[in-house]
Amino acid sequence: MNPCVTIAVDAMGGDHGPSVTVPAALACASSGLRIILVGQESLLRAELRKHSATDHALITVRHAPQQVEMNESPAYALRSKKQSSMRVAINLVKQGDADACVSAGNTGALMVTAKHVLQTLPGIDRPAICTRLPTVHGQVHMLDLGANVDSRAEHLLQFAIMGSVLCTVVDQIQHPRVALLNIGAEEIKGNEQVKEAARLLSTSHLNYIGFVEGTGVFMDRVDVVVCDGFVGNVALKASEGAAQLIHHCTRQAFRRTLWARLCGWLALPVWHQLSRQIDPRRYNGASLLGLTGIVVKSHGGVDATAFANAIRVAQSEVRHAVPQHISRYFIPMDSEQVL
Repeated sequence: MNPCVTIAVDAMGGDHGPSVTVPAALACASSGLRIILVGQESLLRAELRKHSATDHALITVRHAPQQVEMNESPAYALRSKKQSSMRVAINLVKQGDADACVSAGNTGALMVTAKHVLQTLPGIDRPAICTRLPTVHGQVHMLDLGANVDSRAEHLLQFAIMGSVLCTVVDQIQHPRVALLNIGAEEIKGNEQVKEAARLLSTSHLNYIGFVEGTGVFMDRVDVVVCDGFVGNVALKASEGAAQLIHHCTRQAFRRTLWARLCGWLALPVWHQLSRQIDPRRYNGASLLGLTGIVVKSHGGVDATAFANAIRVAQSEVRHAVPQHISRYFIPMDSEQVL
């Protein structure tokens, strides 16, 4: 029987704090998962009382008097918020009291603090934010999504290795297809950074299939999409905005006339199926790959359902020992070949 996994939750992070993180933790706590809620103890215990879970056997509370605000600079959070819920939760991973940390807090502060406390794995220069996105038949892993706004070609190769390992060990895809996000599929397209990264990937042992355009990301043609953090974050936010636009326009169209309302009622089962397939809550939970421990970032404004999914992402990565696999299969950049 697998040992119980323990997740440290930054319960004060995000736009809603304990009103989201506590019910999400309660939804996830099971015989195989324990939760440590980190934050202001009085607020957390009050929220637990609301859900009649004051003495929940699988949930404990760790007091942290400070909180990292969403608008605080990463440097200030690292220097001045050493007793914040975010820092204490990451420290629990470092100390071995928790197997992973989940936070919906300030992304920059989370990245800087996690890198400072946990450090990167040998051979990895920079961590990368990786998440899953829906495709026509499944999902795709995309990284980096904002941890590094400026990346060299060598960093893109490192991202590709980490994404490929994640896809292999978690999704059980042998030889996952890896592509570079570019403005065109032709070899002559792109800036020098992307062209050099393509040359490095072409000589690696990864299953590199070339460039992919933004439209191809969602068409199930690739398993891992690699880009720098600036491009990745813009692409992610644009796709989320497009999904919201489609949802808004469809709802408005079905409300315009009585006939449209009738058509909407008839199409309701299809609409529910489509909404579930592209529901961003199902894909909430971005991994900070490249660290010695597991840290998962949740969107800040999500509800309890979405935050619970981020907790489950962390649980899955613990079960599959993702950092250990990355460390085992990652070859430092000064080597002649890369797995």
